[in-house]
Amino acid sequence: MSNTVPTMADMSAKGEEPEVLFWVGCAGSFDQRAQSITQAFVKILNHVGIKFAVLGTEESCTGDPAKRAGNEFLFQMQAVTNIEVLNGYNVKNIVTTCPHCFNTLKNEYPALGGNYKVIHHSAYLQQLIDEGRIKLKEGGFFKGKKITYHDSCYLGRANDIYEAPRKVLEALDAELVEMKRCRTKGLCCGAGGSQMFKEDEKGDKRINQERTEDMLDSKSEYVAAACPFCMTMLGDGIKERDKQNEVKVLDLAELMAKSEGL
Repeated sequence: MSNTVPTMADMSAKGEEPEVLFWVGCAGSFDQRAQSITQAFVKILNHVGIKFAVLGTEESCTGDPAKRAGNEFLFQMQAVTNIEVLNGYNVKNIVTTCPHCFNTLKNEYPALGGNYKVIHHSAYLQQLIDEGRIKLKEGGFFKGKKITYHDSCYLGRANDIYEAPRKVLEALDAELVEMKRCRTKGLCCGAGGSQMFKEDEKGDKRINQERTEDMLDSKSEYVAAACPFCMTMLGDGIKERDKQNEVKVLDLAELMAKSEGL
């Protein structure tokens, strides 16, 4: 199976348009752990036969970190640069594996002239399953295995996406075990509050340690995530408890790719 990743420039030169643009994001491009999520999602897109493209070197940061840090000027500079590129290619549909990119592209770019149909890969995978374009094997790898799901703040609280990731897990025929704090009451991993990048706040326990206790209490073999930043915080928490051989933290795309043997 080919795992080629065409760029918008290549496709435009041939006079073609993709069905969807895959916005990779900074984490998916440069973070070694998140790169495996990018690779898993590309395998799925190619397996299903989706005509997609990436911007490649023409993609830059959405500006989300600058905006959250209060630097509106830098955010708008980064956003306008991206919008000029996207509009230059007449991009209409965008899918991304990062909830932070998703939230910024969907909710904050329209005010600057960037109007696109933006979908997170959890909802995109659910859509492909519902349309019959992804047909999961019966008795797949995760059949009957206990999986708990961590709600990303920028998917759940910011964009009210709670069901799509769970429906993807159900399609894997896994046993979904909810943590005691989930959905609207889900506990932040800390990354969205910049705890991944800065010194700890005052207190006697790091936020991802608190969340790790929720994960371990669920007695699940797998923790499903849908955000590269959550992935880092949750994975670090599991490693700190020396449970990485017993509990695996994987993205939805990685779970699906593994289930399909991709």
